Amino acid sequence: MAASDSKSLSPQIGDMAPAFDLPSAPGPRLTSADLNGQAYVVYFYPKDDTPGCTIEAQDFESLSAQFAEQGVRVIGVSRDSLTSHEKFQAKYKLNFTLLTDADAELCEAYGAWAEKTNFGKTYMGIVRSTFLVGDDGRIAKVWRNVRANGHAEKVLEAAKDLAFVSA
Repeated sequence: MAASDSKSLSPQIGDMAPAFDLPSAPGPRLTSADLNGQAYVVYFYPKDDTPGCTIEAQDFESLSAQFAEQGVRVIGVSRDSLTSHEKFQAKYKLNFTLLTDADAELCEAYGAWAEKTNFGKTYMGIVRSTFLVGDDGRIAKVWRNVRANGHAEKVLEAAKDLAFVSA
């Protein structure tokens, strides 16, 4: 599966993170204003309960205590419904926030919504992408076209570096 280059549409390191106000599981809603003064990871994934997305979510969950030690909140984003998110969280015991971006507005704002090609078919979809946002609301690190295996560990290492810089 290939994805078009969404880099030019995506916020870059040092840019302010895009604002949002979306339904969340657990609910009711989460806004970027709720996160003022707090570092967070926002990762975009294609679909709940699919192999790669499950691996990525379980990896973030297994490291959740270490992210918390760094003062970094983990947030997953897909276009799935709240009901789907709640089932996904319950099935895999995920204790972090999942946002529903039904209209792909936040995905677009982060450049994670792009044309993709799979088996010769072209369509619009979420490109697996992750952004580390500092407690100042600025993008600190960007990962595009992510491979699920081992990704959460890379994000945690960057979060540790961010905590060191912020201290």
